[in-house]
Amino acid sequence: MFDFVLNFLIHGATHASWVAKLVYFFIVTQLTIFSVTLYLHRSQAHRGVDFHPALAHFFRFWSWLSTGMVTKEWVAIHRKHHAKCETEEDPHSPKIYGINTVLLKGVDLYRVASHDKATMDKYGIGTPSDWIERKLYGSHEYWGPTLMFIINIALFGIWGVVISAMQMIWIPFWAAGVVNGLGHWWGYRNFETADMATNLTPWGFFIGGEELHNNHHAFPSSAKFALRKFEFDIGWAAIRGFEKLGLAKVLRVAPALDVRPNVSLPDAETLKALLTHRFQVMTDYFRGVIAPALSDEAANAGARLKNLPRALRKALANGGRWLDERSRERLQNEVKQRPLLATVCEFRTRLAGVLERGNSGTEAMLASLQEWCREAEATGIRTLAEFAARLRGYSLAPASHA
Repeated sequence: MFDFVLNFLIHGATHASWVAKLVYFFIVTQLTIFSVTLYLHRSQAHRGVDFHPALAHFFRFWSWLSTGMVTKEWVAIHRKHHAKCETEEDPHSPKIYGINTVLLKGVDLYRVASHDKATMDKYGIGTPSDWIERKLYGSHEYWGPTLMFIINIALFGIWGVVISAMQMIWIPFWAAGVVNGLGHWWGYRNFETADMATNLTPWGFFIGGEELHNNHHAFPSSAKFALRKFEFDIGWAAIRGFEKLGLAKVLRVAPALDVRPNVSLPDAETLKALLTHRFQVMTDYFRGVIAPALSDEAANAGARLKNLPRALRKALANGGRWLDERSRERLQNEVKQRPLLATVCEFRTRLAGVLERGNSGTEAMLASLQEWCREAEATGIRTLAEFAARLRGYSLAPASHA
């Protein structure tokens, strides 16, 4: 009897090899990641995709079993993050809490936010509220991880404790820590969004495609996160696979930006495209107008201009939105000393103002946009005139499901 118990504790019921244990760990953690990114995030929080009820319930069950996550809590916290991003009401902003806190203690921030009833009531609308959610998943969130712990010990003996511990650390670290922390602190940006979201890598496969965080913040309701030809989103690949099996229906994908030739003045189609792609428009403006102006000023002014710190140069992309007061004042003084740069920055501010007045009426916005284009072309600044001419023809192309 003693030998049997000892043997069970060492090897569990499976007597699995190290390779088998690693494969099992990879499978269960990836299932949890897919449950988060596909079901909780893309489907429940943003309604970008619908899954077959059986598959949706499996994702919901697995989230509860492996981590104890409750659908309404996760969705409400994430929706509030988008609504209050980078403000003191953001549940997990590195700008507010610091990168170390979000990276290492993200799960604690999640717990605090989950106990805020006002947040749950306001942002958790539309999530499952059936009997099993009320009586089991939502009422006994710790039963899931406890059951997972028992299963792991039954399968692998004492090593099941190690696997369970790593499971409980793995998901909170990567999801609550890396995505919410590093995803707003370090990486590259395709779009100059109104927050600090970044893409961690162009290849999103390790954490389900969530690496493409800047893309997601630019188009939150899109079920597809990869928006450049060189980017890859494994979560989208999974959705496409489920779609072919009849288990998923894609509801929203970010539309592409197209350019019509020979458009004399911005029209309603232009305005619709600009409002949809306002973040890309501002990014294109920085790359196509402000960056060349910086180079021209540097070439004409010599070493004095080249001393402009990299942080200030990058801040020109968003008008210095995220600089502290002292740095913002310094940037403004630096810009004033450079007439060409001052002009293109002024036009950037005006264009941003037009796009941010989304509720001022189509006719008024269109008139402001047409005036902006006429005056931009009249400046004689080649890059600014070319941008204005291109902007006139902007339109929405059909969304790509490739």
